[in-house]
Amino acid sequence: MMRTQISALLAQHQAFDATEARHLAATIEFVQTHPDCCSRHCIPGHITASAWVMAPDASAVLLLHHKKLKRWLQPGGHLEDDAEIHLAAMREVREESGLQNLRLLSPQIFDVDVHQIPARGAEAAHYHYDVRFLLQAVDAQLQLSDESNALAWVKLEQVAQYSDSPSVLRMAAKSARA
Repeated sequence: MMRTQISALLAQHQAFDATEARHLAATIEFVQTHPDCCSRHCIPGHITASAWVMAPDASAVLLLHHKKLKRWLQPGGHLEDDAEIHLAAMREVREESGLQNLRLLSPQIFDVDVHQIPARGAEAAHYHYDVRFLLQAVDAQLQLSDESNALAWVKLEQVAQYSDSPSVLRMAAKSARA
């Protein structure tokens, strides 16, 4: 059921630029060719869910310094027993930031990105086909989890000081344009 929902959302998504268009096409193909695309046991990679979280006053976005990857990113992670993919993104935000009250600003996909996760321990290198949603926090009180070194509300114009990730910068550009 999750795979069907993801396919429908991907089909409706309009890419922001040529890079996102390539990621979108690759994700659509991956979902179509891998019935187990939502399982983290899918060998070449799997669908993940992330969120671009706006502050309550929309003046900043939430970034976390990821412990394993050692860089500033948006919150997100693996699908579990979530009924819908946007609920997985919201669960990940709650787990990683302590934010409990979140608003889904659109049921449509905000961004799509494909990135390689390096091998670590017994886990082989694989791809995350990341489907991202736009959320807004109702309150700004953050609580650090074991998955992050730090959490920060970052002004859109300062995102590049935290991250040089093209996908993070693309989401900041989308937010600034809106």
